[in-house]
Amino acid sequence: MENGRKLLMITPEKCISCGTCELACSLAHEGEFRPSKSRITVYRFEMGVTIPMTCFQCDSPACVAACKTGALVKDTESGIVNINSERCIGCRMCEMACPFGNIAYNAVTKTPMKCDLCGGDPECVKYCPTHAIEYVPADAAATRKKYDFSAKMAAAIGEGNR
Repeated sequence: MENGRKLLMITPEKCISCGTCELACSLAHEGEFRPSKSRITVYRFEMGVTIPMTCFQCDSPACVAACKTGALVKDTESGIVNINSERCIGCRMCEMACPFGNIAYNAVTKTPMKCDLCGGDPECVKYCPTHAIEYVPADAAATRKKYDFSAKMAAAIGEGNR
């Protein structure tokens, strides 16, 4: 295991597009059932393909590198990229830097919204009825699957921009 770290493992093939993960997240973070305020998004494509997407807590996060005020910081122990709202100036550079589009902007608070793994107890995992989202140890096999999925998404995003 990598320092006892855990990560979200998403298996799109198990997702039934119910949106329960979005509702659990928005309730936990914002106190209301509003998918637009969720830190996880279920993308729904034609022919029944659905992909839950959230922050990958990257090893070398582009969002952290883009943040010139130090408002985004990667915790060295947990691996979670956290937001210090007091340091954020609302420039949205982190949102633009994320190659996966997994940072949203809260127009009310003028700060970014991204997955913080609910402090180590992700709500989306608890309520996913098909276990399409799991919180697993970041061992070599799990990490490989995460990187493979990230590469697929990067390729799909790249193809869509051509």
